[in-house]
Amino acid sequence: MTKNPDRLYELLPLVYRQHDVAQGYPLQALLRVIAEQVNVVEANMDQLYENWFIETCQDWVVPYIGDLIGYQPVHEAGEPGDITTAQGSQRNKILVSRQEVANTIRYRRRKGTLALLELLAHDVARWPARAVEFYRLVGSAQALHHAAHGRTVDLRQGNALDLLATPFTEVGRTVDVRRINSPRRSGWPAVNGVGLFVWRLKSYSVTETPAYCLEQVGPHVYTFSALGNDTPLYNRPQPEPEPTHIAEPLNLPIPIRRRPFEVRVEDNGKKATQASADYYGAGKSLLIWAPDWPRKGAAQPLPNSQIIPADLSNWQYTAPRNFVAVDPELGRILFPANQLPKRGVRVSYQYAFSADMGGGEYSRALSQPVGVVPTQVRGKDELQKALAAWDETSPAFENQPAQAVIEIMDSGVYTLPIRVHLKAEHDLQLRAANGARPIIRLLDYMADRPDAFTVTGEAGSRFTLDGLLVNGRSLQILGPEIDPEAPPDAHPAEDLCRLTIRHSTLVPGWMLDNNCEPKRPNEPSLELINTGAHVHIEHSILGTIQVTADQVRTDPITIHLSDSILDATGSDCDSPACEALGAPGWPLAHAVLTVRRSTVIGKVFVHAIDLAENSIFMSRVRVGRRQRGCMRFCYVAPGSRTPRRYQCQPDLVEQIVTATVPEGPERDQAKEREQLRVRPQFNSTRYGTPTYCQLALTCALEIRRGADDESEMGAFHDLYQPQREANLSARLDEFTPAGMDAGIIFAS
Repeated sequence: MTKNPDRLYELLPLVYRQHDVAQGYPLQALLRVIAEQVNVVEANMDQLYENWFIETCQDWVVPYIGDLIGYQPVHEAGEPGDITTAQGSQRNKILVSRQEVANTIRYRRRKGTLALLELLAHDVARWPARAVEFYRLVGSAQALHHAAHGRTVDLRQGNALDLLATPFTEVGRTVDVRRINSPRRSGWPAVNGVGLFVWRLKSYSVTETPAYCLEQVGPHVYTFSALGNDTPLYNRPQPEPEPTHIAEPLNLPIPIRRRPFEVRVEDNGKKATQASADYYGAGKSLLIWAPDWPRKGAAQPLPNSQIIPADLSNWQYTAPRNFVAVDPELGRILFPANQLPKRGVRVSYQYAFSADMGGGEYSRALSQPVGVVPTQVRGKDELQKALAAWDETSPAFENQPAQAVIEIMDSGVYTLPIRVHLKAEHDLQLRAANGARPIIRLLDYMADRPDAFTVTGEAGSRFTLDGLLVNGRSLQILGPEIDPEAPPDAHPAEDLCRLTIRHSTLVPGWMLDNNCEPKRPNEPSLELINTGAHVHIEHSILGTIQVTADQVRTDPITIHLSDSILDATGSDCDSPACEALGAPGWPLAHAVLTVRRSTVIGKVFVHAIDLAENSIFMSRVRVGRRQRGCMRFCYVAPGSRTPRRYQCQPDLVEQIVTATVPEGPERDQAKEREQLRVRPQFNSTRYGTPTYCQLALTCALEIRRGADDESEMGAFHDLYQPQREANLSARLDEFTPAGMDAGIIFAS
């Protein structure tokens, strides 16, 4: 709160203030200066008081309060870093969790209880979890006094069979003599073991977005995903009723299975099935709207009594009249073939991903220019009207504001061509509101020219794309045309100064098949044509970047990539077509690249790399100027031509082999084995799948803890998952009773 600068002056008697007015307010000016220092002292005193409490103290105070109550930090997770930097402060919050320090005494009082392990996972690692006592699952001869032990398989119980090898199984198994927390290979169930199943994937919402009609299959066939791909629907976690409660499926971000989604009811004496109210309904995991369906004026959204859970793997199911079939495992919707929803279908659902990246309904910091009021739009017509000021063919172009923010307020699909031209020194920001995930869908509108999302600008202009998902075509940044007859020393006209892409997705491969395969894998997502704009990409997902320069007369453009995924979509990263960053028809892109905490799938051919750190380059990198810049704590594919490298893989393991294995064929074979061992492994490399670009558990430790701060390399570096795992493992050992083993099992 801003305090009154004249609060000391107003305490003076009126007679002194009257004399001060007569002399030109010198006393008021003096007391304003004194009041500024008084405010500083008061703010410092207030902060000192707040630093006595764990709930209100500053981040740097948390370890000191922890020391007062005997909190022991986990040195295996790493030592705290520099609190003056954003990266160091974020890491310190993981190493010394405020929630953990606040609840340390509470943990000690509840030591030995099963629910405490779940609470530890939440407070220490910020992972939802379910604790399972494995001795209850060990199959044994049943006795009347021990009927709770695991029982044998009943082949008539389909739901129990679906839950085999999951955290919710109740089927007995033979004992495993390996310890659950064995550093080599864990085993379960063990007689004295407790397994803590944790979920690393987060559940994200999509609210009232149009479903995608698969017309190639039929006009009655839809997918929940607006991109047309199959996506498993996830549960929206519900809070647990009390601290001692053991997490159930409804409390966790897990995919919805077909069996629990289905409930059996009786309607007029007839047995029927419908969607479970645990998952379907307002405020639940999914919901469907179909205006004027099955009859005009029908209640919306569709009630769960009209939803039939079904297996739609091959679209062989036939939906009864007045009912809709839904497959939650594939994210598919099927209407009756003779009863189509003529006014479209809208859906709300939950999907899963590893982190806040690529846009979505998660909260993110917005860049708001001072004094600019955002133009909030809903629907295609309002967006077109708002963009008219940047269309050179529109009468509103003459009144283009110098600074503007167009904010899309819903999660709709906007199918329209977008062409933006910015006047000199003008700034436009096209963004999604917090809590919205709009999609810009580009189609083949013009037969005689490309239909990309084009942006042009005059000298000093700036364009920002924030929180949007663009599919169907690429984003083109066009610079001024170069006159081929101009003298060699002539400089082209200045154009767009800066392009910023943040928390957005330019769909790799433009569009997706049902199995998340890209339909146009060789097409670029971002085209930089004859432009000198500085490109900044952060927390985004993109396909190939192409840099086109008709004549190289200027310095290379700069491209900054951070906390993002650059995916060339090729199944073979070494194929000639799999180029993540390059120039069509040229050996190298006329650009200088800076990469931080990113994953690059595909080849990188670029003029120079100023800096690459904590990143993964899955294919060969080739730069023109090796004497410029450096790469540190990165994975760089063998055979790359790069600037000098420091603490990179597989260089480090090759150096160890060189130092320990005698020269000869054995050394070469050992190097090949080490190169394959440390090559990053992902759970999925297809955009649209929940585990997209997530490092596999089988990935080498040199990659999973290979960053400069011992976190993982790649786009999900800032999740600090190795630190979370180390912290949680140490706390499990601390708060597990003697004679009992507790281990972490990653469920996602």
